[in-house]
Amino acid sequence: MFARAMQSASHPIVAQVVPIRRCNLDCAYCNEYDKTSAPVPLAVMLRRIDRLGELGAAIITLSGGEPTLHPDLDAIIRRIRQRGAIATLITNGLLLTPERIRALNRAGLDYLQISIDNLQPDDVSKKSLRVLERKLEWMARYAEFEVTINSVLGAGVRHPEDALAIGRRARGLGFTSTVGILHDHSGQLQPLAPEHKKVYEQFRRLQNGLFSFAHFDHFQDNIARGLPNDWHCRAGGRFLYICEDGLVHYCSQQRGRPGIPLEEYTVDDIRREAARPKECAPFCTISCVHQTAMLDEFRERPRETVAAILDRRRALDPQFRPPALVNALSWMFLDPRRRGFFGKWLAAMLGSKDGMRLQR
Repeated sequence: MFARAMQSASHPIVAQVVPIRRCNLDCAYCNEYDKTSAPVPLAVMLRRIDRLGELGAAIITLSGGEPTLHPDLDAIIRRIRQRGAIATLITNGLLLTPERIRALNRAGLDYLQISIDNLQPDDVSKKSLRVLERKLEWMARYAEFEVTINSVLGAGVRHPEDALAIGRRARGLGFTSTVGILHDHSGQLQPLAPEHKKVYEQFRRLQNGLFSFAHFDHFQDNIARGLPNDWHCRAGGRFLYICEDGLVHYCSQQRGRPGIPLEEYTVDDIRREAARPKECAPFCTISCVHQTAMLDEFRERPRETVAAILDRRRALDPQFRPPALVNALSWMFLDPRRRGFFGKWLAAMLGSKDGMRLQR
């Protein structure tokens, strides 16, 4: 994904696809589900995956609603892998069993994210550690894919400090743990209360990885403080959200823009929408869109971006020294001449089916 992102700005890095809008929960803060929608037929989903493959999508994420309600989920994941993309899944985890986890392994799932909002279920969210603890233990034992546990601050759960206990438990099981910040129904910032800000500051110190989102990304720091971010959103280009009706939108909270059917979406659309300024960007909290933008920031301004990442990491840990891999990537990609060569070389090494096309 990284190599392909460095090669070309004319293909999606992440495409989020909804195979079913229905959900088996009704979390008070969520606006991305209903209780009645039927699954998108498998043949239709496969055509959409194929089209995203033709557009060069590097990561295809299945979301919802609740995607594990789709009866042909495994076939969809297999098609994603056949198209050479990374297959990821966002789920509430309630339907996971040992056999279901093994089936996801066989389908080739690369990455799974579960949101857990509290230790005990309440009126806001039933996605609690008590409900999901056994599911997490099963994944720690059986999953061959990466797992991230995400908690949402500002959602109105009774005890926001639960996010810290959830993060520690996730790390104890060998998973990644992250924290998000609640947005309104247009994706805009809902400033955190003082007690939530305190939890956020404590949570970010749980992370160890250099490229942990909570560590290096100034977006999250500004969002936690209710401040705007100065950035260029590339949604509609580098990030696509495809609803159950097969329309391309900027993100889950900006549906209707541009609202073009996926089968009609072209490279020209990708370039145009990626370049278009979005008035919602300063107070946006959609972290997956931020992260795709950061890859392009690295592509366009590599030296400044790497320096900023390392500076923020050192601010948290003055003893920090960059790992050898970071030094190697810096050498390969910070010089424009080497970046072009190594981007093509890495794409070929990683077996990218789109490598030759992207080189052209």
